[in-house]
This record gives sequence, structure tokens and C-alpha cells, in this order.
Amino acid sequence: MKGILGTKIGMTQIWKGDRAVPVTVVLAGPCHIVQRKTAATDGYEAIQVGFSPKKESRINKPLTGHLKKAGLSGLRYLREFRDFTPQGDTISVDIFAEGEKIDATGTSKGRGHQGVMRRWNFKGGPASHGAKKWHRRPGSIGQRKTPGRVYKGKRMSGHWGTDRITVQNLEVVEVRASENLILIKGAIPGMTGGLVVLRQAVKVQVKGAK
Repeated sequence: MKGILGTKIGMTQIWKGDRAVPVTVVLAGPCHIVQRKTAATDGYEAIQVGFSPKKESRINKPLTGHLKKAGLSGLRYLREFRDFTPQGDTISVDIFAEGEKIDATGTSKGRGHQGVMRRWNFKGGPASHGAKKWHRRPGSIGQRKTPGRVYKGKRMSGHWGTDRITVQNLEVVEVRASENLILIKGAIPGMTGGLVVLRQAVKVQVKGAK
């Protein structure tokens, strides 16, 4: 399944005919093939790719040696793509074409410790007269004597964000191979400059199908 690594540049809009299309711009590739895994040696077929330069002095010795086996140095990210056998030693953004469906994976923005109203969209307590210091509280969280504990998965305040999120069936609006840019319709999770993994869609939706 073909794929490529990139970094999120930001969002904008472009005109397609008489309509404006919101797009996310991703700087994708070129990615270098670091290792080719085979069923005979590793038990499965895959390639390991590297992306984004990094100072060699900031990379540990095991990773430095691993990269040197492929004649490379100073790569920030390493990821695997199974059942993908590209030609050559690099992968560029032109593996995707306009109108193609892809899945985008990124890490959502971290928002720290949040209360239940922002984290879970609770409506809060009554705001009328007499509701003292109750406006943003979660309400009752436990049971009585039986079972005498709070159930796992209870929606409460806590850390919100920095989750691995995949958005499926996004449309490729435009590919600018000369600039290593791919324009994708809609939003992609993550902050500007964050790593984005783009893969061929695994659940392609057919228009008109239920």
C-alpha cells in the first residue's frame, strides 16, 4: 500500500471552476528508502522510509549506523509501509494523483489538562440564582455501596489532545511535484509543522452506495 511522509504547512483555499475548495497543504517527501524488508528475512514485506533532515550529532549511534547501511545520514523520522515496492531509492509526491482518495494520519494538538465542558462538551450546571460554584462541575461520578467505585472510561476532566488520529477518504485536489506539495481537501489533524503520514485509502467510498 503506497504512502509517503510529510509535514503540515497549513490551510488555505483554491478555486476549482466557480467554487472555492478548502485544502490542507502538506510538504510531502522526498522520502529516502532506508531498508527493504522481505518475508525471508523479516517475516513480512515492507519498506522503511526516512524523512526530514536532522543534524547527525543529534542522532544516537545505533540509528546512525542503521542509516549508514543505506548510505544515508541525519533523518528525523522513520516509518514503514507494508506491501509497497517503489522503484528507485526515493519516494516523491507524484505517487498520488489528483482526485485520488487517501488516509491522513497525524498527532492532534495537545491542549493540556481540561475540564469536562471543554473536553467532553458537557453543558455544565445551572447558572441561575443559588447555584454557587457549580457552573462547570461534572456532577456525580460514582455509585452507591454497590459497586462502590467509578467505572472505567467515565468522562471526567483530564489530559486532552496528542492522540494519533487518522482521517479517511480525503480527496487529493492538486499535486505540485516540482514543489513537493500535495493539496488535500479538508482538515488534517496536527499542528503546523507536525508529521503527517499519507497512505492510499483502505475504505474507498463509492458514490451512491449505502
